[in-house]
Amino acid sequence: MPKEAISRLDDNTIREKVLPYCRLKPGEIWEDPLKKHRIGVLDATSRKDCKKINNCKNVDLFIQDPPYNIAVGNKNTNQLSRINIENYLEFSKNWIENSLDMMSDNSHFYIWLGADQKRGFQPLPEFMILMRQYEELKSRSFISLRNQRGYGTQKNWMAVRQELLYYTKGDPAFKVTYTDIPKVLKGYYKTINGVKTDNLERGKSDTIRPGNIWLDIQQVFYRMEENIPGAYAQKPLKSIERIIKTSSKEGDIVADFFAHSGTTLMASERLNRRCITFDMDPVFAELTIRRLERYRETGKTGWQWENPFPEISSNDPLLS
Repeated sequence: MPKEAISRLDDNTIREKVLPYCRLKPGEIWEDPLKKHRIGVLDATSRKDCKKINNCKNVDLFIQDPPYNIAVGNKNTNQLSRINIENYLEFSKNWIENSLDMMSDNSHFYIWLGADQKRGFQPLPEFMILMRQYEELKSRSFISLRNQRGYGTQKNWMAVRQELLYYTKGDPAFKVTYTDIPKVLKGYYKTINGVKTDNLERGKSDTIRPGNIWLDIQQVFYRMEENIPGAYAQKPLKSIERIIKTSSKEGDIVADFFAHSGTTLMASERLNRRCITFDMDPVFAELTIRRLERYRETGKTGWQWENPFPEISSNDPLLS
């Protein structure tokens, strides 16, 4: 089986090798000349930085993927680290309030989050309680995405889920979409105009609508074109596209304060939305720009096994 050409980009050793090839420095913004996407190296907790990339209340959809306060592989890095819960909540409060400053009157707000089953399921319950203080946001759904792989032991259930919290501000439009899962279950009979029908007859599609448990989205990235080697917090493109299709329309502005592998930007590009996104780390801002450029040049959504930073030799032992 082929091996990814580069290991974790949030590892400081690899990051230092990649930094010289990043076109943005902290505080800088790149604007796409074609569709006016904006990508920056900015701090989500800084009100000044957030206003710098968008000084208006015109964001129609937020898709936020902050750090989960979970050390991936028991390894703390600048991107994926574990801090005490009080500091994590203060960090969260700052970026939430900066998001609210940019939201339009009728808008959607999604947050990916995790629950560490070894630490009392932090930070999920604490975060959900924190969100209650923002009265302008209405809780709408608690979605779970099934991972194809997980972690666990022979003495516990394997953890194979990520959580997606959904809130709205005002009364934004929501467009019904459908999965690729065919309808097979009959039942739920209802009499309409004197005729008894089942749900298959009444439905508008041969496939089912997505519920709040997403089992149909593939996430074995290393087998997929969209894979971004070295990006350990990558989300499936299909999941972000599902959010964008249901919760925005063409021409709307979509924002993501935690760009990482650039999936929100990629989905926005493919669905004709304008994206505003940034990351604290120049490496992931550069990765986001490169992913957009690669898609426009080749039609490919990622690199699968290949190195997104070919300037760095894949034979370097420090990269594996």
